[in-house]
Amino acid sequence: MERVIRKYIGKIEAQGLACRNDLLFLARDADIYANRPAVGSEQELFGVLEGMNCSALLFARLAEPYRSILDEVVLRDDIVAESGCLFPRDAETRTFLHDIPVVDSFSAEAIRSALARRKTAIIRNHGIVTYGGVTPEQAFIFFSSACFTTFVKYFSDTLRGAQQGALSAGAIAGFCRIWQETERVCSVKGMPLLHAGIPADEDAVCAMMAEAGRAVVEAHLVDSCFGNISYGTDDTIFISQTGSSLDELDGCIDAVPLAGTSSVGITASSELTAHRRILEGTGLNAILHGHPRFSVIMSMDCERSGCDRERCYKACPESRSVAGIPIVSGEIGTGPTALLHTVPEALRHSPGVIVYGHGVFTAGRDDFREAFAALQRIERTCMDTYRTKLSALGVH
Repeated sequence: MERVIRKYIGKIEAQGLACRNDLLFLARDADIYANRPAVGSEQELFGVLEGMNCSALLFARLAEPYRSILDEVVLRDDIVAESGCLFPRDAETRTFLHDIPVVDSFSAEAIRSALARRKTAIIRNHGIVTYGGVTPEQAFIFFSSACFTTFVKYFSDTLRGAQQGALSAGAIAGFCRIWQETERVCSVKGMPLLHAGIPADEDAVCAMMAEAGRAVVEAHLVDSCFGNISYGTDDTIFISQTGSSLDELDGCIDAVPLAGTSSVGITASSELTAHRRILEGTGLNAILHGHPRFSVIMSMDCERSGCDRERCYKACPESRSVAGIPIVSGEIGTGPTALLHTVPEALRHSPGVIVYGHGVFTAGRDDFREAFAALQRIERTCMDTYRTKLSALGVH
């Protein structure tokens, strides 16, 4: 158990979400394992774990800029004051968290009550707490999702507030402080050295995919537990399995016959059909899907009024783009409003496409260098566009 916990603590640190000394990971083993002694009110977390039917509990005081972002979101969101919950609009929250309760006191009873309803909670002025029902990995996934969604919500709300002329002097000052830290953690990394050219055999395909997956995570273009990747050959599409981590793809790649002669795809990514449509419709066979933060933020930037905002993510009738990069709607899966109906067509005319509130698909030919470069470029473009918009609105 100690080895497993250390692994996920390492991932949290590598993503810049929290320092190991600022997080407490509890897990049931022969006894309750803790990565470090609990300090002060953290003792309450043992009572939370004992009162829940779960295997692990994770609490973290976030690193900057996430700590200040969390504080600002909780402080300035009027709905939090009314309902005691955050209601973000990105796809990860809709899929995994729904909403995020805000707890006012660091007490076992209050935390347990919040986690009985949702997988994650915010403890006001302290941090984020979440649990894994079966494995510590689940706690890590929900924690990572909460950090992602509060980041996206904060910057989305700030842009919307600036457009409406509703930002207070305090909110603007807070944003300027947060932006300095955000530029530091979101600065574009250099292009990694990725495999070039067509791989020699199936083992080489899987090795190339694992290499590209690690590069996407290390560049912070996706959290390790989200996103997917595929590579097509003449008769097979190799794709990451559902629930797999992009930085741990060894043994987690399915080889799915394009002829549909096998049921092996049952464990493949939920976006297998979209990947197949991209491959068949564009001829591009190296496909990446990540969740870069500012791409998601800018995809939801729309000043059009009179829309049903609950349908934007799955059935927006407008043709939209950011800096020439197409934005499309679409849900995960294979239904009538699934992204498999929108993404492949957009990729016929652009090296990348942003799915509203969800993430980015890019594709290249023969290897992942082109797709990775496009993913990185789109996120940098969206971040620059965001800052330019705010500056034009007087937020400096």
